[in-house]
Amino acid sequence: MNRNKLTKRFLLLSAALTMALSQSAFAGETVALNLDDAMLRAFQTNPTVSIAQYELDSARASYNAARQSRGISISASHTTQRGDDDAQQAAPGIWTKGIGNNHANSLSASLPIFTGGKLSGTIKQAKANYQYNEVGVQRTYNEMRSTVTDGYFNMLQADNIQKLSAESVTRLEDHLKNVQAQYNVGVVAKVDVLRSQVELANAKQTLIQAENAYQVAEANMNKIVGLPMDTNLKLDNLLVYNAYDKNMDDCLAYAAEHRPELMQAKYGVDAAKGALMVARSGHMPQVAASATQQWSDSSWPGDDNGKWGVGVNVSMNVFDTGVTLSKIHGAEADLKKAEETYRNTVDSVNLDVRSNYLGLREAEKRISTTKLAVEQADEDYRIAQLRYMSGVGTNTDVLDAQVALTQAKTNYTQALYDYNTSKTALETSIGVPMSNPATAVKVQAVKTAKAVKATEEKTEEAAK
Repeated sequence: MNRNKLTKRFLLLSAALTMALSQSAFAGETVALNLDDAMLRAFQTNPTVSIAQYELDSARASYNAARQSRGISISASHTTQRGDDDAQQAAPGIWTKGIGNNHANSLSASLPIFTGGKLSGTIKQAKANYQYNEVGVQRTYNEMRSTVTDGYFNMLQADNIQKLSAESVTRLEDHLKNVQAQYNVGVVAKVDVLRSQVELANAKQTLIQAENAYQVAEANMNKIVGLPMDTNLKLDNLLVYNAYDKNMDDCLAYAAEHRPELMQAKYGVDAAKGALMVARSGHMPQVAASATQQWSDSSWPGDDNGKWGVGVNVSMNVFDTGVTLSKIHGAEADLKKAEETYRNTVDSVNLDVRSNYLGLREAEKRISTTKLAVEQADEDYRIAQLRYMSGVGTNTDVLDAQVALTQAKTNYTQALYDYNTSKTALETSIGVPMSNPATAVKVQAVKTAKAVKATEEKTEEAAK
């Protein structure tokens, strides 16, 4: 395959990806979506990720500007004026003044030599802000992963509840047919029929609520991944149990090294230290080297009568009625605030990790107990039906067993939902990094293209 064919394939792949991400392409249609696809769509379409990236770009520009301020600064200026000339002697005892033009040009350069920590503090502050926003991008990815996963699992759970409600309605409809048949032959009383009809009506109302909850969850998921609200989603993943093997100490240790909020709090302290250096520089002298070249003439462009000069400029604030001292006190207070914020963030992260870990283990225990309860409730319902049909059981026994079965299945799916969402929350709380899947897709596409090209070259070489 030649380079042109590879280019055509790449263009087709790009067009397909663009269509896949187009909102209008799926309006009112059904889209199959797994969790990885949902992540990719959210990262490419959700404005939160773009905002974080723009904030990083702005912080990077500020950091570059602060570093570049150490270098030479060169400025040029031009002035054109028209006005009175100097008085001139036209004749003995007679002086006249005329109207004339003056054109002046200047070129100056300056280089900071000593700023008393002002320049270093500005650079330190700008660097800390850049690092803060750099970690902020990673934090945004982690939080977006949590948002997508929660929305995805919420939709799965809503679908499960909808199906369980439909199962309950089906069981009650079948039971009502059985009760009605026995009533018609005079085996049971009218009260059994009425009670069964009431339970069926209640179950249908629950099903209506479950269907509405599913539609809301689907609309929320469409919003997260950037699809039209009326898109019908077909989710590929299921709520399953995958064991989590880390203990709490491992989670706390990992969070201490990788939680973005902790890193941002540290950079907040560094930025406050830089601001304090800038404030204290107000009591220090400012030294800069300078060089100038000037020209002036009455004829435009004023490039005659040149003169130059080099020197050192020294300035120092001697008295400002306490303004600088107040700024120093304010910067010191901001530093203390940043340090306390970091300490509070450490405690909050530890609490967050512990809460999510305990929630994970609690949901894990409920999975095993509720799974057994489903088996027991299913057997209880079967026995209650057989006893009722044999005339030794009551209608109430069957209805109670049906309610218990539905509740047991609901508890089981709820435990699975809680476990999966707690796992995602725990991974987010300890700072498990989440990179942009789009980057991974591009990297994999490049690797695949290189592999294909290498294979073709080997084939051509073998043919020769």
